[in-house]
Order: sequence, then structure tokens, then C-alpha cells
Amino acid sequence: MLIMKKLIASLCILATLSCNSTSGGGYKKAEDAQDAGTLFIRSTLDGDFDKAAFYLLKDTTNQLLFDKQQANYKEMSGKEKSSQKAATIRPVAITTENDSTTLYKYYQTSNPADTTTLRIVRRQDTWLVDLKSVIKM
Repeated sequence: MLIMKKLIASLCILATLSCNSTSGGGYKKAEDAQDAGTLFIRSTLDGDFDKAAFYLLKDTTNQLLFDKQQANYKEMSGKEKSSQKAATIRPVAITTENDSTTLYKYYQTSNPADTTTLRIVRRQDTWLVDLKSVIKM
């Protein structure tokens, strides 16, 4: 009976702590556009798509692109995934377009020939990655 009470008390404490945790899996809000870009890129390279989603601008097109990115990652070999996890992010240019939009051009060391430019936007004091900027027209 005493063991059961301790188990129930432990579960209650865990439930309370999980309810009090910050939203978004406890991820920290990006301090600025560069922070949002770096955190998003690092998360995708590491295969942590829950964390990457926290820094993603939520709309239908971005979600479709993000889902495709996840599917591509899942199809990679273990060696390719390890290479991405070991990669370093190298910013090429970070350009502020206005007070709510920044372009973050970078490459990562596992594929230095491919530079990518992410558009990072501020929505209600939160910096988020807009993947639509990656679509090549």
C-alpha cells in the first residue's frame, strides 16, 4: 500500500511538471533571425524535426516542404545522416531586408557546393523560418 501511494505521488509530480513545461517541447525562442536560422538548420541536420518545427513558420506550403524534407532525411543512409550531424553551418551572408525579414545564406560542410538562402520572418516578436524561400523558380 505504501509503495502504491509513493507511485501515485510520483506520477502526480511528473504530471504537474510536464504541464508546467514551456510550450514547443521546451525549446528556447530564437533571440533574433540568425539564431532562428541556425537553430532550424542544426535541428534538421541532426534529424530533430520536432525541434525544427518549433522554428518553422506555420502555413500549408511550409508544412508540405517540411514534410518532404523529413521524408528525404528518412531515406538517407546511416553514413549520410552521420555526415550531416557532424556538419558545421557556415553563414555566407545574413542580410536584413527590413525590421521583420532577414535572408540567411549558408552552406553546411557536408555539402559545401550547395548554398541555401532561408528567409526568416518575425511574427508577433517570434523569429521563424519561411521555407518557401528555398523553392527555386
